[in-house]
Amino acid sequence: MPLPRLILLVLAVLMCSAFWASSGQTQARRDDAPPYEQDLMRLSEILGALHFLRPLCGAEDSPSWRTQMEDLLESETEDENRRRRFIERFNQGYRGFSAIYRDCTPSARLAMGQYIEEGGAIVTRVTSRFSR
Repeated sequence: MPLPRLILLVLAVLMCSAFWASSGQTQARRDDAPPYEQDLMRLSEILGALHFLRPLCGAEDSPSWRTQMEDLLESETEDENRRRRFIERFNQGYRGFSAIYRDCTPSARLAMGQYIEEGGAIVTRVTSRFSR
């Protein structure tokens, strides 16, 4: 597959992710939700994407991205409905890339790098603003 076509596929996945994130905002935001809810929902999606992409490209991360998601669920979700929303976003991130990639490509590596950077920024923002 030529590189421009791969780039277009990656852009399509990222646009779908942005659509999922924006369409889920009204559903995921509840009156009793913390102010960082959307950040954590996006982080869940990023963890799902990395759970697929990192092993595809030969990375053996420890702890795994799924384990990191389980830690997030344990620390943030007492309510079962909220837990399901986090898991749904993780699965969206995973499925979005698993539907397109079968091999590690330059565009997969690019997406991985961008997601790691975005996830790190989310963690920094949330912990600096809301940790006690």
